Amino acid sequence: MEETTKINPLGTEPVGTLLRKFAIPSIIAMLVGSLYNMVDQLFIGNFVGPLGNGATNIQFPLSILNVSIALLCGIGSASTFNLAMGRGETKRAGYYIGNAVSVMLIGGLLLTAITEIFLEPILLGCGATENILPYAMEYSRVCALGYPLFILSAGGAHIVRADGSPNMTMAINLTGAIINTVLDFLFVAVFGWGMKGAAVATIIGQYIAGIMVLVYLTKFKTVKLEKKHFVPNIHIIAAVTSLGAAPFINQIAMMLVQIVMNHVMGHYGAQSIYGSDIPITCAGIISKVNGICFSFVIGISQGLQPIISFNYGAKNYKRVKDAYHLAIKLAFCITTISWLCFQLFPRQIVSIFGSGSDLYFDFCTKYFRIFLFGICTAFLQPLSSNFFTSIGKPYKGIFMSLTRQVLFLTPLIICLPLIFGFNGVLFAGPIADVLSFIVCFTLVRREFNHPEFKTTK
Repeated sequence: MEETTKINPLGTEPVGTLLRKFAIPSIIAMLVGSLYNMVDQLFIGNFVGPLGNGATNIQFPLSILNVSIALLCGIGSASTFNLAMGRGETKRAGYYIGNAVSVMLIGGLLLTAITEIFLEPILLGCGATENILPYAMEYSRVCALGYPLFILSAGGAHIVRADGSPNMTMAINLTGAIINTVLDFLFVAVFGWGMKGAAVATIIGQYIAGIMVLVYLTKFKTVKLEKKHFVPNIHIIAAVTSLGAAPFINQIAMMLVQIVMNHVMGHYGAQSIYGSDIPITCAGIISKVNGICFSFVIGISQGLQPIISFNYGAKNYKRVKDAYHLAIKLAFCITTISWLCFQLFPRQIVSIFGSGSDLYFDFCTKYFRIFLFGICTAFLQPLSSNFFTSIGKPYKGIFMSLTRQVLFLTPLIICLPLIFGFNGVLFAGPIADVLSFIVCFTLVRREFNHPEFKTTK
């Protein structure tokens, strides 16, 4: 183990240098992932209209489900792989990578089949209204064909980064996003293919990114991957999914919140001056914009993962603590800047996604300023959840991943409108953010009071 620490830069280079090296490509990768849906929404909003934007919001839970499988296997395998390398278990490490890749591809194929067979009831379950459903059907049926390589490209990015190639991670995601953007312009703006054109552009970008991951796996640097590593093994898969469970559950929780939000928006919106379509469309736009902000936070968290995992496995606890504290400072600065933008320029941000009525802009502006008011405290939950996963304590990571979405936000979304009417949905956001911050701060502080951290001043 001592020899491994000496030859591996994760155990020797300054923490700030390592975090910059791993976090910047991770941030770019996360931004690219967020832009996949946002680019579609930009072109659809400007060339199809608000109902088309509403359709991308209805389809969004399916995208989140894909990402959840990618994170389950990607972060899980990256964490188990780096922990194994930190302990010097190089022969076992390859199985964590191979099994994760197999599960991602199999999971993607199953999800494609289920979506194609049961598409209409799935979209109705996600909150589609009568006006939005035809757009959502057209868009989602094509997107489903890209699920296997979408999952592989999103999850494989973590595997590539764990192998010490964060720049390659960035290249894979950036290539897919650039192709998606260019083809969106051609298919939607030039050829006028509408929803189907946006979906085709998306899956072509995802396929190319997924193929790049497969090519990289043939030239894996840290260990030599062989066919035996890809044969599913229940014990290996259990180890991978246990450490990937926290981000997986966090994404599933986000999906459920999105579905609940769509239904609540449609129900209470129909009783208001806005109608049901405007709130659903606005909620989708704002969730995508908020996703850009959290691309930075989650990118920092993912860049932190190999540093935390390796040094915890090598018992370099001071480096673990220093890396976490540095990440917290950076994430706080980012969410504070985002908070200022969302409070000062909400209408200008919404205008990027196309035109709409005065009621449309009025609701979007209100949604931005109220629902995202607590965003400057929301950075702690994803960072802390991933921290516990990275040190091999998945149950604490899982609990933290549930705090905002499941324990606080969903009940508040359901209950507050009963008291405050439609505005209660908006107030649920900042209340959930603050409560989640308090819980996460308390648990991380207790962890750092354990003897191994207390002896490293």
